[in-house]
Amino acid sequence: MKIGISACLLGDKVRFDGKDKRNEKLIKLLKNHEIIKICPEIESGFPIPHLPIELKNNKAYTKDNKDVTKQLIKGSNKTYQIIKDCDLIILKTKSPSCGYQKIYDGSFTNKLIKGNGIFTQICIDNNKKTYTDEDIDLLTKLLK
Repeated sequence: MKIGISACLLGDKVRFDGKDKRNEKLIKLLKNHEIIKICPEIESGFPIPHLPIELKNNKAYTKDNKDVTKQLIKGSNKTYQIIKDCDLIILKTKSPSCGYQKIYDGSFTNKLIKGNGIFTQICIDNNKKTYTDEDIDLLTKLLK
C-alpha cells in the first residue's frame, strides 16, 4: 500500500514547536509499505518553530491573531497533490492542518471541539481514506 503520513509521526521535527510526535507503533506497522511523508504547514511556508495556529469560524489564526487561512489552504492543496495517489492517509490529531474529528477551538486554551483540519478536510472532500495516530488498532488490522 502507498500511505501518506504526517512527517511528525515518523520523527521529523516539523511541528510548530520544533518537536516531533514520533510514533514507534506506527513506524513498525508501516515498514512494509510505501510511505509518503507530508506536512501541510511546511508546504504552507511556515518556519519551524512558529506560533501555534488554531481554527476558529473556518479560518486559521496564529496565537497573535494573524489570519493565515489563505497560506494554510494553499499549502494544504499543494500537500494534497503529493498524496493524491495514496491508498490511505494517517494524520496527527488535533492539528489545524491534519486534525481529524477533533481540533482545538481557536481560543489557545487546549479546548477541543469536533472538526477537521484544513488539509484533512481536503482529503475527505476527495474521498481519501483518512485515519489518525489514535487509530492504531484499526490500522493494525488494515495493514497486516
